[in-house]
Amino acid sequence: MKKVILALSLFALTLSSCGTKKKIAALEAQNKECQDLLNSTTVKLNLCLSEKEALSKQNDYLKQNNSDLINSAKEITMLSTKGAQNLEKSLESLKEKDLKITRLQDALTKKDSVTLALVTSLKSSVGITDPDIEINVEKGVVFISIADKLLFKSGSYVVSDKAKEVLGKVAKVINSRPTFECMIEGHTDNVPFTGNAVLLDNWDLSVKRSTAIVRVLTKDLGVKPSQLIAAGRSEFIPLVDNNSADNRGKNRRTRVVILPKIDEFYEMIEKEMKNQKK
Repeated sequence: MKKVILALSLFALTLSSCGTKKKIAALEAQNKECQDLLNSTTVKLNLCLSEKEALSKQNDYLKQNNSDLINSAKEITMLSTKGAQNLEKSLESLKEKDLKITRLQDALTKKDSVTLALVTSLKSSVGITDPDIEINVEKGVVFISIADKLLFKSGSYVVSDKAKEVLGKVAKVINSRPTFECMIEGHTDNVPFTGNAVLLDNWDLSVKRSTAIVRVLTKDLGVKPSQLIAAGRSEFIPLVDNNSADNRGKNRRTRVVILPKIDEFYEMIEKEMKNQKK
């Protein structure tokens, strides 16, 4: 009987031991499965964390890029506005320049016509119609050029009686403008002056002719000496080439240069413009 009980006890113990091993094996398998799942989950978590960090950096970059784009858009808008304003100012400036150019062109056209009228007025006022007497107006200066044959004999600086009639008309112009200065210029051709006891060369001749006319204007025709300047230019300012007798005759001349003050010159022009409108 004892043997039977012992055998049964050993059998029960054996069964119990086998059950425990199975449970342990099952638990180990379950533990391994959990461990594998944990490892897999850890890998996925790390991957998610890495993706999250990357996405976070990308998000920050996109935010900064978006901010830069907004600022750029604002700057472009400001530049466009400023550009439009500058373009508008440039167009206005061009319009102003075009207007000034048009006004200058009109003024030049008017100036040319007024200058011509002023010359005509001067000629008619003193009765100068002789082709050997020329009147020009250039840059506010009135030039009266008188041919040598109307004033002197060849090689002489003695003013002829006929010349005094012409100089009387010139004196009328000078006396009508008492504040103007007048330069009397003597000019010769290029034929060398042989000289005499008084004159050495064409320089002497041109100066002596100038001073001779100054004396007639002041002593005989009432021009104020303070208005006059005597000058000799010899042969060095020719009108034409000295290659013929005709041309040399043109170069032998006396030029009266009337030097008005600018304001008075424009007063003359304004007066003439008013006369034109009448």
